[in-house]
Amino acid sequence: MFDTLSDRLSAAFKNLRGKGKLTDADIEATTREIRIALLEADVALPVVREFIAKIRERASGAEVRGGLNPAQQVIKIVNEELVGILGGETRELRMAKRPPTVIMLAGLQGAGKTTLAGKLAKWLKETKHQTPILVAADLQRPNAVTQLQVVGERAGVPVFAPEPGNGVGDPVDVARKAMDEARAKQHSVVIVDTAGRLGVDEELMKQAADIRDAVNPDEILFVVDAMIGQDAVTTAQAFLDGVGFDGVVLSKLDGDARGGAALSIAQVTGRQVMFASNGEKLEDFDVFHPDRMASRILGMGDVMSLIEQAERTFDADAAAKTAAKLQKKGGKDFTLDDFLAQMQSVRKMGPLTKIFGMLPGASQFKDQLENFDEREIDRIEAVIHSMTPAERNDPNIINGSRRARIAKGSGTEVATVSGLVERFFEARKMMSAMASGKGIPGMPGMPGMPGGGAAGGRKAKQQKLAKGKKRGSGNPAKRAGGGAPQPQEPQPGQLPAAFGGAGQTGGDFELPDDLKKMLGGK
Repeated sequence: MFDTLSDRLSAAFKNLRGKGKLTDADIEATTREIRIALLEADVALPVVREFIAKIRERASGAEVRGGLNPAQQVIKIVNEELVGILGGETRELRMAKRPPTVIMLAGLQGAGKTTLAGKLAKWLKETKHQTPILVAADLQRPNAVTQLQVVGERAGVPVFAPEPGNGVGDPVDVARKAMDEARAKQHSVVIVDTAGRLGVDEELMKQAADIRDAVNPDEILFVVDAMIGQDAVTTAQAFLDGVGFDGVVLSKLDGDARGGAALSIAQVTGRQVMFASNGEKLEDFDVFHPDRMASRILGMGDVMSLIEQAERTFDADAAAKTAAKLQKKGGKDFTLDDFLAQMQSVRKMGPLTKIFGMLPGASQFKDQLENFDEREIDRIEAVIHSMTPAERNDPNIINGSRRARIAKGSGTEVATVSGLVERFFEARKMMSAMASGKGIPGMPGMPGMPGGGAAGGRKAKQQKLAKGKKRGSGNPAKRAGGGAPQPQEPQPGQLPAAFGGAGQTGGDFELPDDLKKMLGGK
């Protein structure tokens, strides 16, 4: 959703790189580009004006003029202001002191409230270890009750639906009875799904207010379709005035619309965006972290979300056993069965394009990520499953006749089988080096890699110099200082090197060769 905005912001910052100091003309040109980028993303005009004014004021201050790298300082300022308009700090759900905690969902029809009710219930059940119950209080939309029952069954959560819906029944009475049901069966959370509106409908707005008064919710969440642009702000303000709400949930963040709602709604309404839904599966649901979203928009990746996702997906004991195999005997105990298990675990985290997109610098490989064929993983699985246990345990025995048999069994070409075996050996070597603390072979800027700034890179350079006569630096300043300057640590509040701070802009980021091959690059 934020691809276009990210591209425009990256282009604006690129013009600042290499400048020793910022002039007023530089600041004006950069803020103009940022303003155009935000307006094209459909961000509300008052938000854009306030955002640009803050950036211009801070960029014109001494903190940038006296900085070593103006481009990095401007990126830092934009990042901090983006976090601000997205809501600042992450807000958690308020839980009732005495259960049940009541959460009421409201919003326009078609915003995805019913599906989101199931996602929220599943998240509360699995992450917060709660015992939620869903309440079918949307008795207006055709088959809304049936849909909630299906969603509840998929989420493994009970649904309270005493009325058939389709215009039959009193939603306020259903909400009251649901509270008695929750107390009787000791449910810790009650999630009330209310009727959506086709606009700011006075009658349905009053109905929502009556349900609110009947159940006295601890949280009222306004569900908004992230693709409707600036109109989301108008609707949110109308709901805030008519019913009131405590937090916002953005649905359909996986769409290709311009995303202005996400950047506008928290600033205009003063209510925090608390959750984001970014897919159709019940697992496609995340807590909204303003700092991480700002990082994604600026192309810095979202490593923390990637780590959390991995922790939820990977089995710790299995991962420890795999790491032990990779550390011993140069990784020779790591087999194709282990490789397949690792690949299947990664797939559980979601589409590979989404996972790679969370890596810093991945925006530079956007085209390759978009063109990556997820079915390639299915073909790899088919090839491995077509091998005998002995072949999976020791791929070195796979000769020409065996490759022909495996290719026929998996419905692929012999070249595909050969390529997989070669890639397996390369991947095993890379993972073994990582498990042993030597870094990723061939990836600059990491320990132990050619061209890196850590011990491995320095050692190779020292060995090379030892063969011939040592030469002094051609830079008088370096000679006077006794050698090459040490890498600077990020200053307080400054971005780390990998994110464009402390002397680097992130423009030299390179994916490993193996990953480039997988994504179809050269």
